Amino acid sequence: MSVQGRLEGKVVLVTGGAAGIGRATVLRLASEGAAVTAADVVAEGLEETAKLAAEQGSEIRTTTCDVSDEARVKAVIAEVVAAGGRLDSVVNIAGILSLDHTTELGLERWNQVLAINLTGTFLMCREALPHLLESQGSIVNTSSTSALAGMPYASAYAATKAGVLAMTRTLAVEYGKQGVRANCVAPGSIKTAMGSRANLPKDMDFSLIQRQMPIDKPRGPETVAGVVAMLVSEDGAHINGECIRVDGGTLA
Repeated sequence: MSVQGRLEGKVVLVTGGAAGIGRATVLRLASEGAAVTAADVVAEGLEETAKLAAEQGSEIRTTTCDVSDEARVKAVIAEVVAAGGRLDSVVNIAGILSLDHTTELGLERWNQVLAINLTGTFLMCREALPHLLESQGSIVNTSSTSALAGMPYASAYAATKAGVLAMTRTLAVEYGKQGVRANCVAPGSIKTAMGSRANLPKDMDFSLIQRQMPIDKPRGPETVAGVVAMLVSEDGAHINGECIRVDGGTLA
């Protein structure tokens, strides 16, 4: 349940806003009063997110962005600041999942996953930081339970998510005294299209996948969105450099 008005006056950019956790986060932050810009490569998905926001009584901005494109990232940050007059938070959710037998993982695919998940998060953080320093704002990045325990078939994905976690903690220490907080969420067992069984490799050992199952049941992306909203808000004012698992006890 959202906290009405908790984010009133906050200007927030959410990447990956066309679907899944990104869309749920956009809707949650907007419901709490934030001026949200949703960015993604999928324009049709952004249109649907905007429609859903309107149905809940919120108005959001949308913009297309490939987070691995340095020039486009710079332009999007400039757009958001120009539209909102400031930037209070950037929430990096854009990412891709690649599940492959490691011996069959090509270098091109490896580089693609790194470019979007890790380099894209870095670029957004780097370009946002000057504005976040002005607003005493915050960063929320998306890591994963794969960064915290072995996830089979996820060499590239897990490596990027571990990198995101390490980078987030670095930013927390580097900029904490200057008033900027940086935290991670680490989702696990969240029901999204990206996490569906369709992405699993052939001839896999399903017993290894069972290690990633929650204690109770998988849940929807709104469970992650609620944690992000807390971290962006003043309720998270004393949380910095943290990685919060949202995994139903998978790694308990």
